[in-house]
Amino acid sequence: MSGADGFAWRRIAVPAFGPTLLSAGAMGAVVPIAALRADELGASLGAAAFVVALMGVGQLVGVLPAGSLVARIGERGTLWRAGIVDVVALAVAGWAPWLWLMGVALFASGLASSAFFLARQGFMIDVLPPARLARGMSLLGGSMRTGLLLGPAVGSLAIAPMGLQGAYAVAVALALASLVVVLASPDLTREHERARAQEPHAGVFLVIRQHARLLLTQGIGVLVISALRNARLVILPLWAVHIGLDGVDSSQIFAVAGVAELLFVYPGGWAMDRLGRVWVVGALLSVISVSFLLLPLAEAKGTLLAVALLMAIGNGLGSGIVMTLGADAAPRVDRAQFLGAWRLMGEVGNAGGTLGVSAVTAVASLPVAAVVLGVAGLLGLGWTSGWVLRADRERSSTSSAPS
Repeated sequence: MSGADGFAWRRIAVPAFGPTLLSAGAMGAVVPIAALRADELGASLGAAAFVVALMGVGQLVGVLPAGSLVARIGERGTLWRAGIVDVVALAVAGWAPWLWLMGVALFASGLASSAFFLARQGFMIDVLPPARLARGMSLLGGSMRTGLLLGPAVGSLAIAPMGLQGAYAVAVALALASLVVVLASPDLTREHERARAQEPHAGVFLVIRQHARLLLTQGIGVLVISALRNARLVILPLWAVHIGLDGVDSSQIFAVAGVAELLFVYPGGWAMDRLGRVWVVGALLSVISVSFLLLPLAEAKGTLLAVALLMAIGNGLGSGIVMTLGADAAPRVDRAQFLGAWRLMGEVGNAGGTLGVSAVTAVASLPVAAVVLGVAGLLGLGWTSGWVLRADRERSSTSSAPS
């Protein structure tokens, strides 16, 4: 069924969301057992943590080169090349006889993930009408979250008969399925890519300089959002340990919160499209910040679940907000390079959220870390909302201007 603008979700559903769900599922299958695989190869606790972190390092290091790659060979070309690298990297990581080789493979998988998700964002900008952009980006974020939930569940089923390699086998199969969907799907962006191929391309650092003001205003807001989101993934399991819950209780809390989060994905995208981005930015930052401030009151499984659900509501509403803001701000020329820089702000925020929890906990305590995060989020709310509101007004005036 098509809307008044002639757009039909069914036309893009499989090529847009299928590869993302499958690739995220592959990542989700590996992350929970990567440290255990490193332990099998003789790694100490510290070495195992370092090897597992290399996937995230690869994602961070890869964002700017990914922007240049997409600008050079296009979204579709980047997607299938990244897919091949990811399949090979996950297979090597699962069956590597040496720890160093496993680490290199996880780093390569992180690089591939950066290129894949950046190209996927550009693809969505091309195929979505402006009035549905936020809903599409929210659903893209939702498909990523769904994959990250399903990946560990499916991977765990294969561990009993095959050992840890079973989870890696599932990851390779999911990554391969993602590649097949990319190659088998119709090329919906061919004309856009042909047009861009005729244009001159600036280097990524020149693009960053040209858009420095935007990256240091709205971009700082993206950093704040990403830091708070990632910090919650770190602090919730730590809080479960802090109040004496076991791994089963912690996993149950994460699972329930993860499902609840998905329920708010589409409503958040609808609100961004109909009401403006600022309303969802405000809801996300205020709800998650208040959740951090309430966390020290969670002294049992039930109260921790309540706080986790509150965080899930805020995060679900903001699914796709970073990609949507990036798509809004991206220039027509040199879009891929700009999106690489935009994604870099998010990746820096992800790393900052993790490091912030660790640093404050080491210096003070976990409850203090929760309060600091809550206060930082409320401070960031004012800054971020102000710049996003300005962008909303500029976009509204542009769209309503006579052509």
